[in-house]
Amino acid sequence: MAKVAEKEPIVREIAERIDGAQAAVLVDARGLTVAQDTQLRRQLREAGVTYKVYKNTMMHRAFENTDFAQLDEHELLNGPSALAISKEDPAAPARIICKFAKTAQKLEVKGGVVEGKFYDAEAITAIADIPSREVLLSRLLGSMQSPIANFARVVKQIAEKQGGDAQPEEAAAPAEEAPAAEEAAPVEEAAPAE
Repeated sequence: MAKVAEKEPIVREIAERIDGAQAAVLVDARGLTVAQDTQLRRQLREAGVTYKVYKNTMMHRAFENTDFAQLDEHELLNGPSALAISKEDPAAPARIICKFAKTAQKLEVKGGVVEGKFYDAEAITAIADIPSREVLLSRLLGSMQSPIANFARVVKQIAEKQGGDAQPEEAAAPAEEAPAAEEAAPVEEAAPAE
């Protein structure tokens, strides 16, 4: 009975962390040095991802009747497992872990659940290539601004071209009127002389 009482807070902690989570990725981090593990944890924490090593039996109990039970169904809860959970950016755990795994070959991605759907290790690696929400939004904004900026540039060039042509025409018109007035004046003077 004492063992159940000891395990209950851990199961509750896992359940609270996965409640409302966008993604959870399971990894086998055996063989990482302390420095590598510390660096990985720091990168995940900076991205708002919680990362902790739990016993598989605790995760199994916490995942029951949730989308994350798929991790147990695909038999990923065997051997030492660390769990990375994100409540905001669904691709953040995969992106950070897969990038880190390129320099630390001992880090092995087992699989994960992203937005309620199970993905194996290969698919998690593909999800890691998805840019962050901020990058996608900036790309969208850039693509929306590009046609507007091009349109504004063309309108400005047209206005400058028309403005440049209008000035010489206006300057030429008074010059043309002046000789006509001079010609008319001598004709009038010539008429009274007769």
